[in-house]
Amino acid sequence: SSRNWNPCLPRACTPPGDYHFYADLYVVLPVIYSIICAVGLTGNTAVIYVILKAPKMKTVTNMFILNLAIADDLFTLVLPISIAEHLLRRWPFGEALCKIILSIDHYNIFSSIYFLTVMSIDRYLVVLATVRSKRMPYRTYRAAKMVSVGVWLLVILIVMPFTVFAGVFTEPADRTGRKSCVLSFPSPEGSWFKASRIYTLLLGFAFPVSTICILYTAMLYKLRNMRLNSNAKALDKAKKKVTLMVFVVLAVCLFCWTPFHLSTIVALTTDLSNTPLLIGISYFIASLSYANSCLNPFLYAFLDDSFRKAFKKMLECRPFCHPSPFRLDTQQSGRMRSIAREVAAAYSCKGGDGGGGGPGGGNPNPA
Repeated sequence: SSRNWNPCLPRACTPPGDYHFYADLYVVLPVIYSIICAVGLTGNTAVIYVILKAPKMKTVTNMFILNLAIADDLFTLVLPISIAEHLLRRWPFGEALCKIILSIDHYNIFSSIYFLTVMSIDRYLVVLATVRSKRMPYRTYRAAKMVSVGVWLLVILIVMPFTVFAGVFTEPADRTGRKSCVLSFPSPEGSWFKASRIYTLLLGFAFPVSTICILYTAMLYKLRNMRLNSNAKALDKAKKKVTLMVFVVLAVCLFCWTPFHLSTIVALTTDLSNTPLLIGISYFIASLSYANSCLNPFLYAFLDDSFRKAFKKMLECRPFCHPSPFRLDTQQSGRMRSIAREVAAAYSCKGGDGGGGGPGGGNPNPA
């Protein structure tokens, strides 16, 4: 099978038939995957909830963060199937689910870095507009939605070849008829496998990361020139915080994914045998890339005040779309005072005595 053709790339891979030699991995990996699944599913679902429910969270940057969380949530949702596959040491779920799982696995590879690229482009445009003291009328929440749809369509198009080649493979030498969910390439299988890894390396890492590096280099250059050569207004505190958050999220993503893509280069340039050490390293690399799907919510909570407050409200069970009991009581008492004034004005002997309390006069100023 193509997925087992090289041990350095084990994502969503059915463990080899002789896996009883690696008892420690057999026990440890499901535990790691389960923690990633539980933490990632909880954290990313919380991010999706607060962005959709809290009116103040509907910003351009948060629209891209929302889609990043959806991509990570989608991946963590299917991770239990990979855990079951690992424990059973075979694929019992059929051809259709195999294609879905491997497609989602590759959506995760491409969507994360592509949405971070879009966020980096957005940060660059914001910094550029600030340096030039210009407004950005085209930078709207609606435009961010359209860009997000475009990114998803691009990712689906890029992943399409993997969906086509994903399938259930039966090892001919295995007398038990053990099945694996893999990328089954036609002959010559080795050449197709190398082509798929180069394809992933270029489109999923080299091109987007190069774009991001160019953007951040240009951004830092413009900010440096702004401080040294002009009296232009510096970025305000909020914009600085958002830019820092995007940069940290990007740095963590690269930390988690760079070993995976470096392993591709190793796989393409060397001929390594399946030693226990190499298999252990390859599964560690895969687990590190999986872990990226559960880290972002913690970064948002740590770096962004609005996310932190929104998470706190959610934990306190205070819905975003409804007023708190205190505010409701204040509004009701304000309305009652207003009605009382109107009644007093209507029945007052002196026509001008109650005029100061018109409708809504007692409404509190909304927080």
